[in-house]
Amino acid sequence: MGEITTKLLVLGGGPGGYVAAIRAGQHGIDTVLVEENRLGGTCLNVGCIPSKAMIHAADAYHAAMLQAGDASPFGLSAGPPRLDFPRTVAWKDGIVGRLNTGVASLLKRGGVKILRGRGQMVDGKTCLVETDTGPERVRAEHVILATGSVPAALPHLPFGGRVISSTEALSLPKVPATMAVVGAGYIGLELGTAFAKLGATVTVVEMAERILPAYDAELTRPVARRLGALGIEVLLGARATGLSASGDALAVEVGGESRNIPAEVILVAVGRKARTHDFGLDRLDLDMSGPFLRIDERCATSMRNVWAVGDVTGEPMLAHRAMAQGEMVADLVAGRRRAFHKVAIPAVCFTDPEVVSAGLSPDEARTAGHEIRTGLFPFAANGRAMTLGAEDGFVRVTARADTHLLLGIQAVGAGVSELAAGFGLALEMGARLEDIAGTIHAHPTLGEAFHEANLRALGEALHI
Repeated sequence: MGEITTKLLVLGGGPGGYVAAIRAGQHGIDTVLVEENRLGGTCLNVGCIPSKAMIHAADAYHAAMLQAGDASPFGLSAGPPRLDFPRTVAWKDGIVGRLNTGVASLLKRGGVKILRGRGQMVDGKTCLVETDTGPERVRAEHVILATGSVPAALPHLPFGGRVISSTEALSLPKVPATMAVVGAGYIGLELGTAFAKLGATVTVVEMAERILPAYDAELTRPVARRLGALGIEVLLGARATGLSASGDALAVEVGGESRNIPAEVILVAVGRKARTHDFGLDRLDLDMSGPFLRIDERCATSMRNVWAVGDVTGEPMLAHRAMAQGEMVADLVAGRRRAFHKVAIPAVCFTDPEVVSAGLSPDEARTAGHEIRTGLFPFAANGRAMTLGAEDGFVRVTARADTHLLLGIQAVGAGVSELAAGFGLALEMGARLEDIAGTIHAHPTLGEAFHEANLRALGEALHI
């Protein structure tokens, strides 16, 4: 058995783990990264990146179908498009491969040693890694646990056969004729919408009384309208009970009645759960916070020099949160003073239209005890949205009534994911309504709606 002694061991090569390792390497810290599968974790390989590639391909195909049917609002027409789905999947896989190679190169540049294999913690400073060339024992002064998360399953719909998770959905051999999606959160709606645009008949089953339950109803109405326009049936207040007796449909209870939904594929997208198994957690004396590892504002666990970042530490389970945590912990190991006190962590749904939220919604701000001002500017009054043929949606701001300090910013509309950085920056910098209102926003851009929303909150809107 080989023996490796290092300053820092990172268990998990997802966004939190590989960013921590890269930053540690930049600090000159002797670092070992252990990853069982491909570098980049869920996000790069079977999550954020491949799903957005599939969504883009679906959008392009759907637009071509509209042109073939002479339904383009721009006066465009074309012959019927042909979808080579295996080629689409290969293109998606090519993007993932390029990013995998990029991550490996960045780690190599930082002098990080990568161990490919399953890591099992023996104690708070020792990890046993089963590699292709034999076991390696790694002893480290500091350990970062970045084991990520896995798709949550349903007891009556275990994964297998026609019942799949988002992982399998991104590598299907063909577009299914019919698809049932269990869960109307962002994963279910993103993938369900994409497959509907690719030609599948899609039905969404959601136990709650509205889609995207984590977001307020005002934000989700444009998404609900678009689902209907795409022919996606959404069953709310419905419960998936398992496969039908024949095994070729999803059994659902809705409105006090039972119903079978024909489904060549059943996508279970009811969330994700922390991966706290298969790495020796039982050998570590770590405090838990429900199903997650308990951490403080520095991502320190209850064991000295054992840190945890990313999905294994709880909500929000977002790659950019994990990256920020990983970067911070590497700085801490290097001796810098850091703490994780983020005003806002933007969340984006790549639905149609897209949804982005940073900070508090109006209801959340009121619940927190604030007297507020709000301003909403619709894209129907935005010149750039009109030129894109995408007028549905809006930008909304929430601020304290007394100081005008921005508390939250949300938007729904085509391409609003690209506004997330500006929203987050405004909140982190402590911007007031007057700060955004007094900043010149380029014309014509979607960002002007952000400007106008702040003006409207001040009672000074110009274009509405």
